[in-house]
This record gives sequence, C-alpha cells and structure tokens, in this order.
Amino acid sequence: MNCFNRFLRYIAIDTASNPTSATHPSSPGQLILGQLLVEELQTLGCENIRQTKEGYVYATVPGNTNRKVPTVGFIAHLDTSPDMSGKDVHPRIIPSYDGQDILLNEKENIILKVSDFPHLKNRQNQTLLVTDGTTLLGADNKAGIAEIMALAETLMKNPTIEHGKVQIAFTPDEEIGQGSDFFDIPAFGADFAFTVDGEEEGSFNFENFNAASAHIHIHGNNIHPGSAKGKMKHALLIAQELQQMLPVFENPMFTENYEGFYHLNELQGTVENAKMHYIIRHHDMVAFNKQKTLLNSIVTFLNEKYGAGTCQLFITDSYYNMASLVEKRMDIIELAKTAIRKENLLPIIKPIRGGTDGARLTFDGLICPNLGTGGHNFHGKYEYITKEGMEKAANILLHIVEELSKEK
Repeated sequence: MNCFNRFLRYIAIDTASNPTSATHPSSPGQLILGQLLVEELQTLGCENIRQTKEGYVYATVPGNTNRKVPTVGFIAHLDTSPDMSGKDVHPRIIPSYDGQDILLNEKENIILKVSDFPHLKNRQNQTLLVTDGTTLLGADNKAGIAEIMALAETLMKNPTIEHGKVQIAFTPDEEIGQGSDFFDIPAFGADFAFTVDGEEEGSFNFENFNAASAHIHIHGNNIHPGSAKGKMKHALLIAQELQQMLPVFENPMFTENYEGFYHLNELQGTVENAKMHYIIRHHDMVAFNKQKTLLNSIVTFLNEKYGAGTCQLFITDSYYNMASLVEKRMDIIELAKTAIRKENLLPIIKPIRGGTDGARLTFDGLICPNLGTGGHNFHGKYEYITKEGMEKAANILLHIVEELSKEK
C-alpha cells in the first residue's frame, strides 16, 4: 500500500499541539489537516465522514460481507509534539540507505549516528526519510494517519477483499494528554480498536505507564541581598532543594523497561516565585501511588521548614495502564500477533514508556492497544522512518481486517 506519498503531504502541515492553549483543538493546523483528511475520505467514498468542532475526524469504511464480523477501529492523532517545532518540515529521502552515519544539517553539524541509534543498521538498503535537524519529522503520528488512510483506500478500491465494517478516527491533542477528552465512543461504533501510534513495524503494545502531572508553585520572599539574612526566602533554591530530595535514579536518563520516573519538564522563576512541572510515570499502580505520596511528603516537609503555603502542589492523574483490561481480551492480542506474523515479522511486544489515546479509551470502555508505524526517535530532531516500514505497518492493518473476516 502506498502510504509514503500521503505521509509527505501530511507533514507539510504544522499541527504541533499547544499545552498552554484553552481551545480545542489547541492549534489551528490540526483543523486544517483534519479538513484535508475529510476531503480525501470523501473522495474515497467512505461513509459517515465528519469533523467535530473540537477537531475529531470520524469515518466508516462500510463492510461488504453478509457474515457477522466484529467492527474494528483504527485511531491516530493529528498533532505532533510541542517539544520541538513541526513547522516548515524539510524531509530528506535517502534511497538504499548504506548503514552509515547521516549528516542531517551541515551548518549546525547535526549527525544521526549509528553509534547512538544502533537500530539504523537494520534499515540498510531501505528508503529512509529523515529531518534536516531543525524540526520534528512528524511520524508521530502522521505516519499512523497515512497508514490508516492507505488501508481505507485499499478496501474501498478492492471490493474483492471481503471485510466487515471498519471505523476510522483521527484525534487532536494526544501529545498534551487531551486526545480522548471529546472522543465519542458510542458514535464511533467499534467493538474494539487499535491506535496506530507505535514505533518499529511489528511492535505491539498493551501495557503503558500510569501517568500523572504535578504542578508546583513556590512562593519566595525577595529582599535586597545586602540585608537578606533571616529574611530572604529564595524560591528557585527551594525548587532546587525539592528536586534533590527525589530519588536520583528515578529519572528518565537512568530508567528503562518497567522502571518509573519523575521528570522535571519545566522550571522557571525568580527569587520571589518559581513554578515547576513534573510528569510522574510508573507501570505498577502501587509504585505509582507511592511516587505521588513521596512528592506530597516532600512538599509537606518544605512547608514545615520554610513556612505554611511556601509550596503548593497540584497533582492530576492523566491515564492508567491499560494492561489490566486488555489482558482480559486475549483474542485481540492474538489477532494482532497473527497479523504481524503474516507480514513475516516477529511481534515485538513491550511496554510503552509513555501513553496513547488508547489507554484512556480502554478505561472508558473501548479496548484499544497500540500498533507500530515504522518510525523511530520520536519527539526529537533525530526522528526517522522508512518507506518499507510504513508499508509493512499498513499491511498489518489489512491483515487484521482480513483475519476478522475469516469464517470461524
């Protein structure tokens, strides 16, 4: 399936979400991309196509079988991460990649190194798509969008492929934790779904972090440094003290697999006021709750040390580990494994060190594990994807539809 050209078209639109926006969606580019997808879905002849005011795009590929077949959904998100610019993306296509380091940007001396990313060796002789080192590429998650659209095109143009109804959704603001806020599960009408939002083709995820966001406001007291003794309360230094009281190695720089972390995502301020933003992550719910308890205890201690109200802590849970619910539907897990094997790949099953729309949707009643897109190094300038990986990822979606349509 040709999803590569679609992907190049979609990444030309800046859809970075904005975590400080009060609008839904948080950025206008998401509406622009959504409208383009609506038009393409209409051209394909899909049904029930609509874009909501919050930016969600829904569509149906009608079934063509008389047999009772479960309705599967496929979901990808419109936005790219605000961690790095997604504007004016200048991708470079590297045919027959030679397995060596890639100079992304000569002026800035930005190099995609095999020593840093050994999985590049596995992409030798494939067609790579890379950035110029100044922006994201946008594979997270426009690759997923392109693959779902390629699936829709294949099914609509090939009526000999017997299949049940397939539901499609593209969501806004996944990268800022709001992707499922206005998702209409009943109207979507799928019995279960997959987000197409993972990395390497053949990867399959049904475990993810439990996640929370912690905002801390520290109130200091600024006094002229010449007469500050006994009077000054330095908000930035208190923030530094708070960070030092957290476990040193429970930090993204030192953790992997099932290990959790506290990530100081933002610190800004002055002597008078400081603000900190943490994301808290752990796969294990007991350990996750202990993390939040520890942060509360540290804030309590600092308020006792520096005075009541010095530190204000606001913790909001973002999403939970979907494994406990997905594992009750082993048929869905086995379906994904079968589809991956049909593409001559071994299923790569590992926990997501992050989250997807599917995590929240699963807890809202729509079982929704995650499939790989063929992309790598998301959220940074070293992001890349291969044409071959995208095609395999799109074929896996088709295999899922075909497997569901087989007579049991």
